Amino acid sequence: MSNLRVRIEKSVGHITLASPPQNRLSIDMASEMESALESLQSTQVRALLLDAEGEDFSFGVDIVPWPEMSTARLRFVFQRWMDILNAIETLPFPTIAAVQGTCFGGGLELASRCDVIIAADNARFGHPEQSLGIVTLLGGIYRVAERAGRSTAAMMAFTSDPMSAEHMLQRGFVNEVVPLAGLLQTTEDLAARFASGPTRAHAVHKALLRAWGSGGVCAADAVIFDLAMALFDTEDARDGVRSAVSAYKAGRPRPAMRFKGK
Repeated sequence: MSNLRVRIEKSVGHITLASPPQNRLSIDMASEMESALESLQSTQVRALLLDAEGEDFSFGVDIVPWPEMSTARLRFVFQRWMDILNAIETLPFPTIAAVQGTCFGGGLELASRCDVIIAADNARFGHPEQSLGIVTLLGGIYRVAERAGRSTAAMMAFTSDPMSAEHMLQRGFVNEVVPLAGLLQTTEDLAARFASGPTRAHAVHKALLRAWGSGGVCAADAVIFDLAMALFDTEDARDGVRSAVSAYKAGRPRPAMRFKGK
């Protein structure tokens, strides 16, 4: 039985967690996710939408096998999932997580790897790890801190109290909160918009944000020209600049571009 559904529509890749009701991140799902990411990167995908079947996004990693695993085996499982989630984080195109209902533990850590998080108004986010006497093993606490600040990350980690979508919106972890009935349409429209944009420039923006995240403004300044100047040789940038100059000389508004992602 498949734990994921993967499809591509009009340059948008779709990965759907398809193991309701809890959509746990299992060992079988890890294998499927690795294959899905590999297949998406070998196509002309220009945006990714990550969503989930059922009432809840994900309750996190499947903990049922843990009591029978050695610490070494557990570390292998966690490292494998860390590598998978980090691969999502570094995809060279925009990524969106559509989150409804419960988004706990590894599910939250999965959503946090996406560039944009759109939450339904019934979404709840939390780190239950503290209630088990462990920590967020897939990088959750510091990714919450990166998006929402250290105080929010500490409170979530120390209490395991679920946080509402609106609360997470106010703190910057979530980009937008929408009615549950409109979650799919909102995220599909946004993914289509991203996919029609300058994909190569999006990739550079993501790389600059990663540089800033690891070393601040100075680190991003140090690499910006190495990353950005090659864009002037792309078809999208050449067309975009020429279009802007022609509009300026003609005294007319600049037309919307139909970027090719090249």
